[in-house]
Amino acid sequence: MDEKRTAILAEIPRLRRYARALMRDRDAADDLVQDCLERALGRLENWRTGENPRRWLFTIMHHLFVDQTRKVKRRSETMPIDAVQDVALPATQVDSLASREILEALQAITPERRAALVMVAIEGFSYAEAADVLGIPAGTLMSRISRGREELRGLLDDAERRRAIRVVGK
Repeated sequence: MDEKRTAILAEIPRLRRYARALMRDRDAADDLVQDCLERALGRLENWRTGENPRRWLFTIMHHLFVDQTRKVKRRSETMPIDAVQDVALPATQVDSLASREILEALQAITPERRAALVMVAIEGFSYAEAADVLGIPAGTLMSRISRGREELRGLLDDAERRRAIRVVGK
């Protein structure tokens, strides 16, 4: 049992990064990680010894995220928008502005596309692994990634144009 717990604890930084990319609130992201860990530790018998727990944990977290998103939609609640700061490394002012714009754009796309992009682009899952974790066909995953990238490009182009207009207007 100690070997399993140690392997799960080693995945916490990745889980936190993924949760913060999915959620728009740091506290909600931490709650999601805690819920994921509680569920995982309560169901250790479902994880096979010797396998990396990463896919198993990300699958649990994704299902919890989807459940929470559905609850929010049913209650018509809104989630506070906070910039996800821990995903990016410390940067200079120019880099910080660009990072903030990227994170804001990432938060502006649909949760399904955001989850697919984060799984592949940030967490390094293969398309097959990410599709398995998200419980969708690989073609659907590729479509979400493609549309998410396109949406991000559009949002970032708009941000660049607005910044250029401010500079010209001064």
